Amino acid sequence: MEEKQVVVGEYENEIDAEIAKGHLKASGIEASIIKGGGMLPSLRNAEGVQLVVAETQSEKARKILQAKS
Repeated sequence: MEEKQVVVGEYENEIDAEIAKGHLKASGIEASIIKGGGMLPSLRNAEGVQLVVAETQSEKARKILQAKS
């Protein structure tokens, strides 16, 4: 059974989300990016980009992201 994913960060653009994802990966945490707007690319900038991780890794991920900001 796949573990529940939770949002640990929201970003204005995909580049910032990719940088944050890299910080997490360097610490051994797998993360995924969810782009806002779905099938409507024109809404991606309006809705932003979310970074999600497994729920069991969320506290550690938030601490890492906070330290990098």
